[in-house]
Amino acid sequence: MPYETDYTNQKFSVIGNRVNRPDGVDKVTGRAKYGADASAAGQLVGKILRSPHAHALIKKIDTSKAEKLPGVKAIVTGDDFPDFTGGNRSLMDTLENCMARGRALYDGHAVAAVAAVDAQTANQALKLIKVTYKKLPHVTDVDEAMKPNAPIVHDWIRTAGVDPAPTTASNISQRNEFGHGDVETGFAQADIIIEKTFKTEQTHQGYIEPHACLATLGPDGVGELWVTTQGHFTFRNMCASLLGLDVAKLKVTSSEIGGGFGGKTHVWMEPVALQLARKSNRPVKLVMTREEVFKATGPTSSTSVDVKIGAKKNGRITAASAELRYQSGAFPGMWGMLGAMTSFACYDLKHVKSVGYDVLCNRPKVAAYRAPSAPMAAFGVESVIDLLAAELKMDPVEFRIKNAAKKGTQASYGPVYGPIGIGPTLEAVKNHPHMKKRLGKNQGRGVACGFWFNFGGQTCTDLNIGIDGSVNLTVGTVDVGGSRASLALIAAEELGVDYDQVRVTIGDTSSLGHNDTTEGSRGTFSSGMATIFAARNAVDVMKQRAADTWGIPVDQVVWEEGVARAKGRQNSNLPPLSLKEIAAKSPRTGGPIAGHNEVVADGAGVSFASHICDVEVDPETGSTRVIRYTVVQDAGKAIHPDYVEGQFQGGAAQGIGWALNEEYIYGDDGTLQNAGFLDYRIPVCSDLPFIDTEILEIPNPNHPYGVRGVGETSIVPPLAAIGNAVSNAVGVRMTHVPMSPPRILKAIEDAQ
Repeated sequence: MPYETDYTNQKFSVIGNRVNRPDGVDKVTGRAKYGADASAAGQLVGKILRSPHAHALIKKIDTSKAEKLPGVKAIVTGDDFPDFTGGNRSLMDTLENCMARGRALYDGHAVAAVAAVDAQTANQALKLIKVTYKKLPHVTDVDEAMKPNAPIVHDWIRTAGVDPAPTTASNISQRNEFGHGDVETGFAQADIIIEKTFKTEQTHQGYIEPHACLATLGPDGVGELWVTTQGHFTFRNMCASLLGLDVAKLKVTSSEIGGGFGGKTHVWMEPVALQLARKSNRPVKLVMTREEVFKATGPTSSTSVDVKIGAKKNGRITAASAELRYQSGAFPGMWGMLGAMTSFACYDLKHVKSVGYDVLCNRPKVAAYRAPSAPMAAFGVESVIDLLAAELKMDPVEFRIKNAAKKGTQASYGPVYGPIGIGPTLEAVKNHPHMKKRLGKNQGRGVACGFWFNFGGQTCTDLNIGIDGSVNLTVGTVDVGGSRASLALIAAEELGVDYDQVRVTIGDTSSLGHNDTTEGSRGTFSSGMATIFAARNAVDVMKQRAADTWGIPVDQVVWEEGVARAKGRQNSNLPPLSLKEIAAKSPRTGGPIAGHNEVVADGAGVSFASHICDVEVDPETGSTRVIRYTVVQDAGKAIHPDYVEGQFQGGAAQGIGWALNEEYIYGDDGTLQNAGFLDYRIPVCSDLPFIDTEILEIPNPNHPYGVRGVGETSIVPPLAAIGNAVSNAVGVRMTHVPMSPPRILKAIEDAQ
């Protein structure tokens, strides 16, 4: 739904200010309540027993000794949950991931759970549960899983997206193809063609707060769930569906969230906590250990990617193709599809084809990690782009500018772009002081581009004005990156009041209509849109109250800077009425003043970024140090510049860790070897430079303020930007992420 807004003349009085964050005091004083901070009278401690095997038949679960242990109030296994066999496959997969049914499908898969009076008793009970396993063949590598003789994870899987439809089981759950033109024709026109294969390893979002929840569920089917989540409405709907509950009878409240980045968009152990609460008729608190978080919650896909790009000597790309194989864990996902959609989205291509495969392995169910699937695709594509530029003896930034998508370009995944920012970000990179800094010995510079779709979705918002003129805004999108400040700024802008007059609350599922999960960079875009319309509803009410006070038609009232004014010469004697004055009289003029809006926020603007990275590599040890990093990204409109810059920097920091250090390491037995922050090493402050940022603002025409989502795009370029920088520093093309010291040394050795 496009808005006829003249963005060139749009002026803001509040939007764009760097105001204090509303949750700052609570978080630095410890007053903020996170997932594990909730408690209830008589609560029990929940613990989960997990499989030690990568793939095993569960022949028997003997809980008799654990049940007799004093203090144990409930034990559940897969038999205690509904059976969706033959019904909704998606629900069955979700429930089977929460609690194994017949087979353990990965190291860490839940097989039983207990609720006891304290943690010591619960842990003792887990030891008393005897599970008889029969180990089965397993596969954890994406390429190995695609081979004809690979162990089959699910015998019911038939590859979707293939014609004719297969009749035999496969680990390839689906094939997706995107593109246009004819790539063979395009490659025939090319003077130079480069084709390379790349691999990326599995990573975790690395949020500091583990998964935690407190659940109650009575015999009358009425329950409550306090949980750390990115989407409490989605959690309510899913848990109710899985356990056969009425949606309206399950109230879910989101806690403060200690990081999510996509990893807290799925239910993992919440249905288990609810079932334990139902069976014990007591509140049950369940908090994951760090090892459980790594083993049993959604990491990214590991991938194997083939990229082929051809170009003419003048630097124009004639064709591009990619085959992308994404490991989705033990259950089908959509990760190959997203990789195929995003792979060439930055470029204006006449002939392009991307094929994505989702591949099952004996690993945890994959979840989103910021722009899910896009960083791996960009690593391959942007690396080949650099190789082509070098072969053509062109500057890599100029080569990208020459081929960048623009308004009117048909995207590689289908639609035609409106106003977009890839070209401007590249021009900004070209002119940035960072590009003029001279490099030293063993140093290299890399650039790369990135893309993310962004989403809108279902949103519902309430705005209430108190009799003192203060404003309470209730939203249903969980604040994962500062949206409360941004939404308060938007409400203040619309109403014409000070930012400090607005308080933003995240409502529980009984307070508002459905709100989709905070993902896809939709928080400020969608709730911002709903806030604007809710505020305009409230302004309409206040204009009517002013009109009634003056005894004039409402069409003779205007709202300007927080004040109702009567327009027209005939009304020149009527004094203006401020928001506070109208609010103070509200009990006598019609009652509470409020605005409400529900919307499916379509038209989320696509997002582009271009990054610059300088590294220094020790050729003797392979150790890599990032010495300078710059992010240039289009925000559409930066509502709160501090938060926007923080999102840019956060995505880049996580991408740096992914590129250089982070990976899941599985042994030959299929078990995870590094399930903890000591062995799975995320970057700390000493590993990172200060990350420079430059905000561009190319308005999104589908939002009243021109907003685009900003939270995900900047994790897309770092793998490739660092890969290009390291390759330039050592003189060898790096094709395997993370580029750890052993991999760098091996690449150097192999090239000699």
